[in-house]
Formats: sequence, C-alpha cells, structure tokens
Amino acid sequence: MPSARGDAGRPGDTLWPVPPTFHELLVRARSLTRDGHRAILGIAGSPGAGKSTLAEHLVRALNGAGEPWVAHVPMDGFHLADAELDRLGRRDRKGAPDTFDAAGYAALLRRLREEYEHAAADGGETVYAPGFERVLEQPVAGAIPVAPSVRLVVTEGNYLLLDTGAWARVRPQLDEVWFCELDERERVRRLVARHEEFGKDHEQAVAWVLGTDQRNADLVAATRERADLVVPETALPDPGGTRAPGSGALPLRGTG
Repeated sequence: MPSARGDAGRPGDTLWPVPPTFHELLVRARSLTRDGHRAILGIAGSPGAGKSTLAEHLVRALNGAGEPWVAHVPMDGFHLADAELDRLGRRDRKGAPDTFDAAGYAALLRRLREEYEHAAADGGETVYAPGFERVLEQPVAGAIPVAPSVRLVVTEGNYLLLDTGAWARVRPQLDEVWFCELDERERVRRLVARHEEFGKDHEQAVAWVLGTDQRNADLVAATRERADLVVPETALPDPGGTRAPGSGALPLRGTG
C-alpha cells in the first residue's frame, strides 16, 4: 500500500499503481495499527464533502461482527455551545474555526494516545468524547466512549489540516489525514439538503450554505495539499445507498 506522495500531480495526491477500491482504503486504515500503538486516522474535507459518511463506513466495515476495535470520534463535539457563541458574538458564523474548542480537541486526541500507552500497565480506562446532536445543533458531553480495547480511532472534521492557532496542535496527533473531495455542485446540493433536514427552510439553507459554509469550505480547500491521501468522490460511499463501497474504481484526480 503506497504511502509516499508521488512526483506528478498535486501535493496530497498519493499515486496508486492501479485505481484503488474501498477495500484498499480499509487495508490502508488497518495497517496504521501494525506497530501496536493506538492509531488515529483523520478525515478532513469541506462541509458536505462526505467525511462522516466515509468514517462511518470505515468503522462499520473494520469492526465487522466481532468485538469493536475501531471508534469514531468526530470533531463536531467540540462546537462551542450556542450560549457561548452568543456571548462571543459569533453565532451568525457557527462552524467557522473560532467557533470550536480547538485546544480541547487536540488535548482529547493526545489523551486517546496516552491512555492506550498506559493500558498495558494498568488496564487503561475508557475515554469519553463529546458528541454533537444535529437536531439541537449542540455538543453533548461524554456521548462517545472509547474503550481501552480500541486500537484505531477515526476522527473527522473540517479543520484537521489547519495550521493556525490551536488547530496546529491537531495534525501532530494524527497518523494520517485523508482529504475527501466531492464535485462542488453535489457538495452544495447535499449541504442544502442537510440544513433542510434539520430545520432550515430552503431559502435559509441556501443562504447559509453560500455564505457561512462557503467561506469555511474555501478555507478547508486550501489545506488539501497537506493531506496524506486525497479520497475522490468515486471512493466515497453514496449517502443515498445507490453505490456500494468498493463497487467501482477510485481514480485520483490531479491538475498539476
């Protein structure tokens, strides 16, 4: 499984001898744990690019029907609460980098590593991560348990590759970061549909997606070249269930 970036194509594009399949993504993720430490795989990408969908499919496929050894810990649990955003005057741009507790997120990732390193000596303990309730659009403390037996943590979010402020502490905690890339029109369509699903009317959803979300998407797109692997849209599981993971070739696209 290649891990080095190639000479041709844009930085961040891993060159594969043949177009990879979803199965090969599973093999690559599994290989991160080969030296016995708890590995953390990051999945970055713009809002609506398919990060959560890919993470959920990876975790489900890797765990299979056996004892779970892979956990999904999204970045979204570190959203600041609306009350705090109101106090800071940032509610109207919720989802921007400074509307998250980036330092807290980096500290959790570090703790997930350290707890596993101590597990052999004292049995370790479960680490609880915050979740995010999309109907309420609020973080929920202690919602995600990461047991001592977990050897791979899959974490996903917009800003894993951001190198400013406290966000710069995140990347050093990750073994690899993959960047989800989706056709822009499809990304916007999915994002509008998501906002509508969770309560916005169509006009509100479009305005938010083309305003706040788009500014965040542009910022995230600029971090693409820092990724270890770019996962193109054909590799992403279809949220509608019309394309099974691994059912087709997954060519990487390059423009350089």
